Formats: sequence, structure tokens, C-alpha cells
Amino acid sequence: MTVITISRQYGSGGVAVAARVCELLGYRYFDKNLMAEVASRAGLSEGEVIDLSEVNFKSQSILNRLVSLLTTPAAQTPLTVAQASSWRRDATGAQLKQVEQLSEQQAVSLMEQTIHAAYQVGNVVIVGRGGQAALRDMPGVLHVRIEAPLAVRIQRVAEATRVSSSEAEKSINEHDKASAGYVKRFYKIDWSDPLLYHLIINMGVWKIASAARLIADAAKYILE
Repeated sequence: MTVITISRQYGSGGVAVAARVCELLGYRYFDKNLMAEVASRAGLSEGEVIDLSEVNFKSQSILNRLVSLLTTPAAQTPLTVAQASSWRRDATGAQLKQVEQLSEQQAVSLMEQTIHAAYQVGNVVIVGRGGQAALRDMPGVLHVRIEAPLAVRIQRVAEATRVSSSEAEKSINEHDKASAGYVKRFYKIDWSDPLLYHLIINMGVWKIASAARLIADAAKYILE
């Protein structure tokens, strides 16, 4: 069984490549549904699992909070960044939803535990979420980095989100800063360090189908 982690610059096409890799290999994409499944198998949660990833941290006001958090000295007090929900029964037998506020360290710890549970299941593709750090040096894991020239990414983001080029570039900078800051803060590594990856693909010269084939072929040899 092989696990593939994909770190990607925002707008590089990494998500589309990951989806295509899943199709080629019959692997599962590490999304919220799979997270809930593997967490349940590992006994990490009896109920819902919140997707505690740098991807979700980038949404709405959380993005601004995380960028600020990751570019300033450590906070003096714990910051609540997410919620995790579970179900319990009261004295009458009725189900009640219990919501727990999670600090940044708790959120990352839960994410890492879920990633390791997915690793035990195998045959999954993990996009972002610090997978290259959480599973660093683990056997049977292929670490991939997907990049693209800034001009290419600006065009893709502008077309996909229907914004101006300047707005697309601003969004790219914010997303990349959050992703880089996530692994820097919690794993003390440089997101762009080429030595973290077995394969680096420039999507300025590769098409999605071709890049996916490269990854699928490389995955066949990672266990040797």
C-alpha cells in the first residue's frame, strides 16, 4: 500500500492532478468524508470530524487570522481555530451534540493523528494538511510538490474565481503564505524545501493528465 502526499502552490493545478491520480490508481482522496472514516476506525472520534487543515484555515476570516498568527511571534494565549463535534446520550437516551473548541495545537494534533490513521489504511492521496511533514521519512509514502509560474497561476485563479489579475495575485500570496506558515510553525520546516519531496512537477510545462501519470508511475516504485 502506498500513500501520496501532494504539496502545491495555490493555483498550480495540484488539486486537479491529485483527483486524476486517484482515478488512475484507484486511490481515495483524503477529504472530510475519508477523514471521518479513518478517524472512526482509529477511535479518534465518535462523531463528526472537522477538517482541520491549512486549506480550511484559509477560508473567510480564518485566513486573515492564520496569516497574522503565522507571521507574528507566538501568541501569549491559546487561539481557538476550530471546533470538533461528537454525540452523546443524556439520561433519557436522547442524542445530544457536544461541541469542543480546539486550540491551534489541539487542531494540528488531531489532524496529524488522522493523517497517521489514513497512512495505516493506505492507498490515499493527501493534498496539503502538512502531509509531507506528518509522514516525513515514513516507508511507503511518495511526497510530491506541484508548482507553476506565477503568471500561469494568476491566470488560472482569475479565470476560476472570476476576479481581476491583481485580486488573483493577492489571493495566491495569501494562500501560499498560510500554507508555508502552517508547516513552518508546527513542523519547523520550509514548505518549499526540495529535499522534502521525491518528485517536483512544474505545471507550467506539464498538463494535468501527464503530471498525474508521472505521479502514478512513481508511486509504483516507492515500495522498492
